[in-house]
Amino acid sequence: MSERLSVAKTYKLYVGGAFPRSESGRSYPVRDSKGGFLANAAQASRKDVREAVVAARKAFAGWSGATAYNRGQVLYRVAELLEGRREQFLAEVAASEGAPAKRVQSIVDTAIDRWVWYAGWSDKIATVLGASNPVAGPYFSFSVPEPTGVVGVLAPRSSSLLGLVSVVAPAIATGNTVVVVASQDRPLPAITLSEVLATSDVPGGVVNILTGRTAELAPWLASHADVNAVDLAGAPESMTAELERAAANTVKRVLRAKPAEPDWVGVPDISRLRAFLETKTVWHPTGV
Repeated sequence: MSERLSVAKTYKLYVGGAFPRSESGRSYPVRDSKGGFLANAAQASRKDVREAVVAARKAFAGWSGATAYNRGQVLYRVAELLEGRREQFLAEVAASEGAPAKRVQSIVDTAIDRWVWYAGWSDKIATVLGASNPVAGPYFSFSVPEPTGVVGVLAPRSSSLLGLVSVVAPAIATGNTVVVVASQDRPLPAITLSEVLATSDVPGGVVNILTGRTAELAPWLASHADVNAVDLAGAPESMTAELERAAANTVKRVLRAKPAEPDWVGVPDISRLRAFLETKTVWHPTGV
């Protein structure tokens, strides 16, 4: 019996709940940690960034307007589907990152657990960060956290799944919508995550995932006037200052990249939940 030829895949983008090709028609080869060919990924363009931002903005009202409890349920459903595709994620993380088997298992299991962790915070963060303010007068004064809006995310370059989950889940748990530029060299776990999102209860446009050259896409995302904030977790160090200047021109909130990528396996805190929340203070007369 002759050996079957492998079926090489060419993956698409994930925008607005659909899987379009890049308008440029470009793709690039994705290779494993040893240089072997894995698949082709779509190479997104400036126009693809604009389309993703439009989709994220369109989805924002519905997603931010949903109850925090409902968002938590939706995120938990994503974790269930991640668990169901655990073996695929194990294979893709192992190929992408070249880590030992036990390390890969820890990464994937932690990514699933972390999604559950952030799902649980969805309806609790307002209690932790909100307040009833004492005032000298016949008024109630409440401070309430609200989502910033559309967040541009440069996914971590090395941690293809756990790092990605650690930056995307907190942003959407608090009611934001996101446009993600996946790890340039390790995009396959992000592509599989997009397939999970497409078959979950997450509304189309809440998460949009672009693959391609970070240096090409990041400046357009940072300078886009309808993006309210940017997370520079995966920004190349040589581009950080340029991206911060581009973001400043449209008064974006910026979560700066750390000099070295953190160990994402470490226990998380609420800092990334807090990062893309604004505080609204409401005054109301107490009445007679």
